[in-house]
Amino acid sequence: MNPYRLYLVTDEQLSVDRLQHVVGEAVAGGVTLVQVREKHGDVRAFIERAEAVQDVLRGTGVPLIINDRVDVALAVNADGVHLGQSDMPAAYARRLLGPDRLLGLSVESDGQLLEAESLPVDYLGLSAIFATPTKTNLIKEWGLNGLSRAMTQSSHPIVAIGGIHAGNLREVAKTGVHGVALVSAICAAPCPRAAAAMLISHMGE
Repeated sequence: MNPYRLYLVTDEQLSVDRLQHVVGEAVAGGVTLVQVREKHGDVRAFIERAEAVQDVLRGTGVPLIINDRVDVALAVNADGVHLGQSDMPAAYARRLLGPDRLLGLSVESDGQLLEAESLPVDYLGLSAIFATPTKTNLIKEWGLNGLSRAMTQSSHPIVAIGGIHAGNLREVAKTGVHGVALVSAICAAPCPRAAAAMLISHMGE
């Protein structure tokens, strides 16, 4: 099974109770992997949120990924970590995580894509496919052509992120990308289960 297919990145604005509800419903609708994100620097809050999501995922087979923080991932025994370019270098993270946990890396330029070939990562998050109002420090908008090209240049599975929603998901999926990462398309939906199911149907088989 491809764990990257429908990749949910959680919204740090959600309360813990709402977060658990959204994740549970999203997984029931077809989400295949969940990344917990906490950008406010409060490690205790991060651990609390990660453990709350882990409780929901237990027994589902859906991996739990922690954004940025190797220490938090180890503390809660998560399934992996997703690193940004300014986080701990991938080689150090791999040493701490061991060989069996998933390690993802955000890639925002052609140079970073090339550099990732020699890094001990399991997958790449290609950002941003489309520009979004929330991403103010955008380095590159890959677009569909850039995504297709990146897939031919990289030996790693690629997860597309940035500006992806129900309206353009079919076109993104047609590139053959390994997965798509979404935040608001699921977290802000009135019914996260229905949203996830609809998104999966848009991706086809």
